[in-house]
Amino acid sequence: MRMVDEIYTESPFYGSRRITEVLINQGYEINRKRTQRLMQMMGIKVIYPRPNLSKPDNSHRKFPYLLKGMKIEDVNDVWSTDITYIPMKSGFLYLVAVLDWFSRYVLTWKLSNNLESSFCIDVLIEALEMGKPKIFNSDQGTQFTSNKFLGILETHNVRISMDGKGRAFDNIFVERLWRTVKYEEVYCKAYESFEEARENLNDYFRFYNGNRLHQSLGYKTPGEVFLKGNVARL
Repeated sequence: MRMVDEIYTESPFYGSRRITEVLINQGYEINRKRTQRLMQMMGIKVIYPRPNLSKPDNSHRKFPYLLKGMKIEDVNDVWSTDITYIPMKSGFLYLVAVLDWFSRYVLTWKLSNNLESSFCIDVLIEALEMGKPKIFNSDQGTQFTSNKFLGILETHNVRISMDGKGRAFDNIFVERLWRTVKYEEVYCKAYESFEEARENLNDYFRFYNGNRLHQSLGYKTPGEVFLKGNVARL
């Protein structure tokens, strides 16, 4: 499962057939059916492709995608969220985060050993204690379309945007964040427990926000840009 995740993160346009061939070329004895079963367990479903960790629920409310062609000019213009798979030495966890699009600043994040909506609701509440975006973007999964999750955003008068069905790159900045976190932190280690994963990810996100320079930000850190933007609004 770890290798499947690494291959998918590197080449998100690969389906089960190509992932199987990569694994075989690396010396693994595996067939396509087993690869498909592993991808299903991990929540990876290639529909131009997208990690399908957030299952849609047709009974939940949906909102249009508001960000197409939109120019993001300041912090708190857009926040977004997503869930990704985190491999461990034995087993796996799920990671959710809230990201400010302009500064790439990670406002909050949480780990969970299941995909129930409570950890997504908790991370949203924590993020809104730090400020408020004009628009909040997510996919159409049940965690983000529940009445409780949407109600919190509506109570704070935040406009709600949702990715188009099966469109992998509507939430492109979070997708880039996951790639960065996995290559710079997760794949370098083999977490043995929930606590170890949480401690190491806490250290990494502190580094990411406060020390990691971004070329797209003029070689400033997300923390610098986010703080400067919020101070300018005071």
